[in-house]
Amino acid sequence: MEPVSSSAAQVIVSIIPIVGIVMGSVVIFFYLLWNHIRRTLLIKSGQFQRPEFDLLSFSLLAGLLLATVGLSLTVFLIIALGVNFGLLGGIIPLAVGTGLLVYYGIRRSDRNS
Repeated sequence: MEPVSSSAAQVIVSIIPIVGIVMGSVVIFFYLLWNHIRRTLLIKSGQFQRPEFDLLSFSLLAGLLLATVGLSLTVFLIIALGVNFGLLGGIIPLAVGTGLLVYYGIRRSDRNS
């Protein structure tokens, strides 16, 4: 026998994701707005300091993460599905991670010389 669901339950189940997305968007909007106002006031008062971004550390971390995730996905997809187009789901992050690691290696050797 099939379970019978009421139309009210279907409406509630349909509304829950919509309300979640709207509320999340409102929270993100106010965070961005208040961060912008805070930054504007810091600039006007002369207390703003631009945050430092270490590109070498970022490229090393992102490269290691992407290369390991890509390698594990590639191995898993070869074992599970064989060689087909689904394998791109592992090869693409592997290639991006390898590229970031190569960039890190080149920049680090340039910095040392």
